[in-house]
Amino acid sequence: MIDHLDIHVQYLSRTKIYYTAVLATLGGSLIDESKTGLTYQTGETTDGYIWFEQGESYPFHFAFQARTKAEVDQFYKIALENGGKDNGRPGNRPSNQKYYYAAFIIDPDGYRIEAVCHTGKE
Repeated sequence: MIDHLDIHVQYLSRTKIYYTAVLATLGGSLIDESKTGLTYQTGETTDGYIWFEQGESYPFHFAFQARTKAEVDQFYKIALENGGKDNGRPGNRPSNQKYYYAAFIIDPDGYRIEAVCHTGKE
């Protein structure tokens, strides 16, 4: 579970369009917006959130939890349709965990993002 992330991005307007569409596939939504930042809840409560702040971006990887394989597939599709680049099609991945179905994307700022389902649910 992601508690929170603080991420610098070059263009808030581009980030808003991209992440509003992509996170909606996993139940996330924009909950606050200012001139300098965007806050998204990452699930059904505000316990986990992502803060995107205007600034120089730097690459790293973060993963979002999906409830089903279908959510992973939808995340991948919507991410590509909104300017993301493929970094690993949806599928089962080798892992020490029983189930690890994931898709990998590079977002418009170069961040490596992942949606992963650990339940094995379709």
